[in-house]
Amino acid sequence: MSELNLILFGPPGAGKGTQADRLRSDFRLPFISTGDMLRDNVKQGTDLGKQAQTYMEAGDLVPDDLIVAMAAERLAADDAKDGFILDGFPRTLEQGKALDEQLFDSGKRVTAALLIDVPDAEVVRRISGRRVCIKSGHNYHVDFDPPKNDGVCDQDGSRLIQRDDDKPEVVENRLRVYHDQTEPLIEYYDERGLMRRIDGTRSPADVHDHIRAVIATLRMEDDV
Repeated sequence: MSELNLILFGPPGAGKGTQADRLRSDFRLPFISTGDMLRDNVKQGTDLGKQAQTYMEAGDLVPDDLIVAMAAERLAADDAKDGFILDGFPRTLEQGKALDEQLFDSGKRVTAALLIDVPDAEVVRRISGRRVCIKSGHNYHVDFDPPKNDGVCDQDGSRLIQRDDDKPEVVENRLRVYHDQTEPLIEYYDERGLMRRIDGTRSPADVHDHIRAVIATLRMEDDV
């Protein structure tokens, strides 16, 4: 297997960012997210960035064709020639099919789609339990890393708050959007034999070990 072209899937709070950082270090692959692509294009003032910015400023979703075009340019960069890790793209079935066409045209293919699977109830617990210090931004979690005194920052005594994005009703809405957009993609990659499911309820170290084992198996199968 000469290259690793990986897609990370998982609900918000599944730990994709943590695992992407470890995989990037393990395999020296670029981590490419939709958010990074959008920010880079807007910051650089590219034609695609200017078009996307009009949608972003209006609070609208950036259309698939712009995201696909940005991805095509990013995946053609030198640092992605030996592989990549994608997060947030593809987000829809249409984007997934477009990615396959892009890769096929350059003689490449998706190596595997890695789903870090976490039940909705656990996602809500993870995210809604976050608390942040209003003064300095120190982070806590009511279950995993609680402060010594409820609602008070250990380091400066400031009040701890729950951010609006972390409130249960907001998290549940994000999960609905995730399921609506992602489940057809999961089925798409599953039917093609590319989907690999990882138990995201385990510790980050265990999840990392499982992913590495999956990749090792893929490499052995490719060498047979």
